[in-house]
Amino acid sequence: MKNENYLTVLGKFNLADKPIKVEKFGNGHINDTLKVTTDKGEAKYILQRINHAVFTNVELLQQNILTVTTHIRKKLEARGTQDIDRKMLIFIPAIDGRSYYFDGENYWRVCLMIPRSRSYEEVNEKLSFEAGKAFGDFQLMLADIPEGALGETIPNFHNMEFRLQQFRDAVKANLAERLANITDLIEAIEERAASMCIQEELYREGKLKKRTNHCDTKVNNILFDEHDGNALCVIDLDTVMPGFVLSDIGDFIRTGANTGAEDDTNLDNVHVDMDIFKAYTRGYMETAKYFLTPLEIKLLPYGGRLLTYMQTVRFLTDYINGDSYYKIHYPEHNLVRSKAQFKLLQSLEAHAEEMDEFMGIYL
Repeated sequence: MKNENYLTVLGKFNLADKPIKVEKFGNGHINDTLKVTTDKGEAKYILQRINHAVFTNVELLQQNILTVTTHIRKKLEARGTQDIDRKMLIFIPAIDGRSYYFDGENYWRVCLMIPRSRSYEEVNEKLSFEAGKAFGDFQLMLADIPEGALGETIPNFHNMEFRLQQFRDAVKANLAERLANITDLIEAIEERAASMCIQEELYREGKLKKRTNHCDTKVNNILFDEHDGNALCVIDLDTVMPGFVLSDIGDFIRTGANTGAEDDTNLDNVHVDMDIFKAYTRGYMETAKYFLTPLEIKLLPYGGRLLTYMQTVRFLTDYINGDSYYKIHYPEHNLVRSKAQFKLLQSLEAHAEEMDEFMGIYL
């Protein structure tokens, strides 16, 4: 789209300042994100085109976000938090009062940029500790949202039983005829299948409850103060929905504590960084200790194995299906991703006892 087309969309929102320039911002994989500069020379707004092929119920998506941000503001106000507008996302309503604008083809939304903030793609121990605190506090503030207040923006997103069924259906159909060279990986997935469905079983037994989760706990979904490096605000709220806490700590371990890349072609690069795991966990438990049960605390390291296993399954499912879900950059990309995630899983398994012992200090 041209700049003037974006400005037309922005004209549908109740903006305090006049937008004059729109340019691509960030590196998100789902929505299109753009930075909006005003006539005062200030980059003040973020304009997003919502990917409604992924988020099929935009009304539910936006209602979830409104519920979450309203709840967070009340919590921050009750604490007497200073500079609240830098500690949470603030969305600008459309002229018609809705939290988004539909132009007949695309869904759009606008939020304020958080000044003097920055994000990171790579982690170190300090950033991991800060990220742990931020995601733990995010869950703490949302721990008392009433059951049923939020819907699932992507149904069964972190449901391992559902992901395994998708995988088995893909193997059975063999649409891209790619099974011949991956039988060992398929067998390894099936060998672990029963042990990776623990959270669903515990939930049915009434031993594990669903909480409000972020469900995409990568370090780049936190904004940090550009001066002192402290975490300011959790962002990217599209996947905030009911789920198990194992998902949130697990996805950070999978992404932040991986010494290699998610699609590393050199598997010798891929291991779990125990210093990152411990730093994140220490930060997370500073706040999460106030609402987690002993069982949840005990299972947190398992969450890292679970989410890594789940992503192995999802990448391999897409590879078997002919690469219909994830964007790929070359024909074997999803297989490379699958093997890299499985190597990380093996490293997490090798460190399971050490990780469990570390969690023992919180029990």
